[in-house]
Amino acid sequence: MLSRKHKLFIWKIISLFSVVRGYNIPIIALAQYLSAIFILAPEQRALSILLDFRLFIIVLCSSLAIASGYIINSFYDSKKDLINRPNKSQLDRLVSQKTKLQVYFSLNLFVALIAFFVSFRAVLFYSVYIFLIWFYSHKIKRYALIGNLMAAFLAVLPFFGILLYYYLQMPLYEIESNTSKLAVILSHGTFLFLLILIREMIKDLENLQGDFANNYKTIPIIYGEETAKKAITILTLLTVVPVYFLINIYDVGYMDIYFYFGFIVLIFFLLYLWKWRTKAQYIMLHNVLKFLIVAGVFCIVLINPSVLWHGKKVLMTI
Repeated sequence: MLSRKHKLFIWKIISLFSVVRGYNIPIIALAQYLSAIFILAPEQRALSILLDFRLFIIVLCSSLAIASGYIINSFYDSKKDLINRPNKSQLDRLVSQKTKLQVYFSLNLFVALIAFFVSFRAVLFYSVYIFLIWFYSHKIKRYALIGNLMAAFLAVLPFFGILLYYYLQMPLYEIESNTSKLAVILSHGTFLFLLILIREMIKDLENLQGDFANNYKTIPIIYGEETAKKAITILTLLTVVPVYFLINIYDVGYMDIYFYFGFIVLIFFLLYLWKWRTKAQYIMLHNVLKFLIVAGVFCIVLINPSVLWHGKKVLMTI
C-alpha cells in the first residue's frame, strides 16, 4: 500500500501532466516527424530522418516549448478555469503556482541550451517563440480576434521551424527548384491554421461564462454569439481554398481522401454550429475539430506511403 505522501506525489505528477497537456505533446512531435518524412524530405530514407540528431533536438525543443506554454497559460488562466473547467482546474491546482513557474522557467532554459546543438539561429527562433507564447498568455489572449489569430499562429509556428531547418541547408539553386514543395507546405499550413483558428473561436463560445467573469474581450462577449458563428462560418468556407490547391493543383497522393472526408465533416459541423447553443454542445464541436486535426496528422502518411517502403528497400540493399 502506498502512503498518503506517495499518493499525493503521484497525484501531483498527474496534475503536472494535465497542466502541460502531456497527451498533446506526442501528437505534435509525431506531426513534425511525419511532415519531415512525407512532405519536406521524401527523397531521404525515413530511417535517416528519424536518426537525424539535429532534427530530434528541434522536435524536442518544439515539444518542450509548447509544454512550457501550456504551463504559463494555465498560470494566467487559473481563475477563469475555475469556472470553465472546474474538474480539470481542481486537478491542476494540486501543483502550486510557484512550482508551475519553476517548471516553466526550467523548461525554457533547457530549450535554449539544447537549441545550441543545432545552431544559434535555432536558439534565436525558440527564444522568440517562447517570448511570443508568454506575451500571448499574459496580454494578447484577452482581446477579440487578435488573440485567436495569435493562438493559431503559435500553433503552426513549430512546423515552420522544421521548414527552415531543411531549407537553410539547401543551396540556392535547390531552393529555387523546390518552390512547388514550398507551395504545398504553405497550403497545408494554411489549412491547419484555419482549423485551429476555428477551434479557438469555438473555445470562446464554450468558455463564455468564465471569459465574461474575468473581463476577457472575446468576439462572443463583445459582438454576440451570432456574430461569432458568422465569423466561424466564413473561416470554415475559407478552408476550401487551400484544399482546392492541395487536391487539384498539387500532388498529395491518397491524402485527398482525408480532405474529402474533412469537407463532409465540416458541412455537418456548420449545420450543428447554428443549431446548438449550450456549452456541452460547443464542447462536442470543439472535439470534432480536434479529431479532424489529429486525423490530419496520421493521414500525412497517405501522401506517399511508398516512402516508408523505399526506406526499407534501401536498407535491405546495403
